[in-house]
Amino acid sequence: MGNNTRRNFFSKVSAIAAFATSARLFAQQAPGASTGAPAPALNTNYISGTGANDGYPKEDHVLVSDPFEKHVTRTMEALKKSVERAGSSMDNVLHLQVFLCLPLADGISMPTGKSRFDAHKAQYDALNKIYGTYFSPGKAPSRACMAVEWIPGDSLIEIVGSAKVANLLKPVADK
Repeated sequence: MGNNTRRNFFSKVSAIAAFATSARLFAQQAPGASTGAPAPALNTNYISGTGANDGYPKEDHVLVSDPFEKHVTRTMEALKKSVERAGSSMDNVLHLQVFLCLPLADGISMPTGKSRFDAHKAQYDALNKIYGTYFSPGKAPSRACMAVEWIPGDSLIEIVGSAKVANLLKPVADK
């Protein structure tokens, strides 16, 4: 199975959703970038996979051995910047899908059995403490959270989602 299987799956799901809603698809979009221009009929901005190292220079990347809380904070900051670049705010986020993984690196043992469940639960609890600080009371969006084996880019968390855009950006005319 290829390393990009998950990304390919989400690309296909996005393509089907875009076709069904007549939204414009940005299939070759860089990780962590938003489409920048919402679908005109929906006023929706779709946020592609955003991780802890998106928007940071290589020399400032976090490692899988860094604390999980640092991964969450940097990912949420990248998400916030992406949403704001599209002309929206965190309170207008409609839905997020959060993917968490345990660190996979030499010298870090992978827990098994109940210890593995407990490790994922600890990540989930840490995520919730930080996640809630990015939304006004009562404004947190619907969310799905899944534990996965691996996330690209040395990140222990990746978020995809959508946000309502109140002020539509004027599309740039093709030359």
